[in-house]
Amino acid sequence: MASRERAARTGALMVHAYDQPEVVAGQGTLGYEFAHQVLDLDTVLVAVGGGGLIGGIAAWFAGKVRVIGVEPQMAPSLTMALQAQKPVDVEVAEVAVDSLGAKCVGSLAFALVQQYVERVLLVSDESIQLSQRTLWNDLRIVAEPGGATAIAALFSRAYQPAPGERVGVVICGGNTDPGLLA
Repeated sequence: MASRERAARTGALMVHAYDQPEVVAGQGTLGYEFAHQVLDLDTVLVAVGGGGLIGGIAAWFAGKVRVIGVEPQMAPSLTMALQAQKPVDVEVAEVAVDSLGAKCVGSLAFALVQQYVERVLLVSDESIQLSQRTLWNDLRIVAEPGGATAIAALFSRAYQPAPGERVGVVICGGNTDPGLLA
């Protein structure tokens, strides 16, 4: 709301965080990067907040690669939208709320998800936090809780790849307190 008011007052460009065609298309370039870096990719796991990132990636692959969303159990905006068959407001809380805490998935992303995303998995806060620590301890990758959510699906076995399946995982966001990673 404040950003809309400022844009109206100053003439600044309004950029929605996840529900604007240009933003979704820009976020979809991550699919392009995967396609050019990983040959024969079968599946991509993507954390979901407002849906722009997964919508863009799913649109890029357009069914050629399986796209699976991963949400924190305490921020299930896409899961609830899929159940209701339309974007709905949900309560969000807990560990990943700062980056994945959209109360309602975007309508543009929702349409893309309905068309191109195979399913959405829910993971616990505990598995997200464990994934954060594992990324740091084993790989020296700093990821905020939202950024560790997609890989939590693998670590918690919420997603179990088939033998030989090539799985890409989007790990993003370094806004975290390093003291929490030990």
